Amino acid sequence: MSFKENLLKKIKIDRMSKVVLASIGQPDSGKKLDKETMRELLEMSPYKFRQERDLDLYIKEADNGIEKILVLDNDLAIYKTTAEDVGMRKSPTVKEMLSIRNIIKILNDKDVVISKKEESLRTIQNELIEMIDLSFNKSDIEEIEKDGLNDLEKWDADGVIECLSMFAELLGYRSPPKAMKIINHIVIGSLTKKESGEIMFGPVVIYSTTNNYLKLIDEQIGSLDKEKIELMHNIAVGKEAAPFEGPLVFQYLKEEVFKRNL
Repeated sequence: MSFKENLLKKIKIDRMSKVVLASIGQPDSGKKLDKETMRELLEMSPYKFRQERDLDLYIKEADNGIEKILVLDNDLAIYKTTAEDVGMRKSPTVKEMLSIRNIIKILNDKDVVISKKEESLRTIQNELIEMIDLSFNKSDIEEIEKDGLNDLEKWDADGVIECLSMFAELLGYRSPPKAMKIINHIVIGSLTKKESGEIMFGPVVIYSTTNNYLKLIDEQIGSLDKEKIELMHNIAVGKEAAPFEGPLVFQYLKEEVFKRNL
């Protein structure tokens, strides 16, 4: 796979993990795990599906046997034991519950549980990302820039957004504070927090999904700076000129990646 394909795969894994994370709740929260999204993640992993009693297990094997077993339910627990033992603990028969030894195992699984919920999700997410080759060279970044320019010229909003998402991943750009969000615009940038609590955002990339305008402000804007926030909004709607517009934005982003990595 190309670097671009690998980078998009990582972005997809991160996005899916956020969806699953948002569905994880406390026992009394009423939230239910997004099993379908979690299943999609597991299907990309080395974990192999196995039905044990009424349980959906995903098993990662090692050279000397089973390494980990994840149970796809609201607890999202990862066990280090056998599939049969997990089945007995999680879905015991009446006969099995007549054994004091089994009852102790059923009531206390700390001896075999490695992690649960968020921690288990992070384990799967990290293992998936470790499988991806994210090394790149100058030509890989130039290819992303080229694709972005072509998509911008063709008014392909989805393509432009995809290229911006890749540059955001490479540069650590994030979504803006609430006051800097703009309707019908994709806004991304570098986000830091001062000791005072004020959020600093920038450089700021702004893309209009309706008008196909791409702009960049190469400075930080404070979340409490109403004047600069207003200027940013004016730039977005064309009332003020942006320091960088159109193809120059992709060139700027490319050069920022070069400065940091190459």
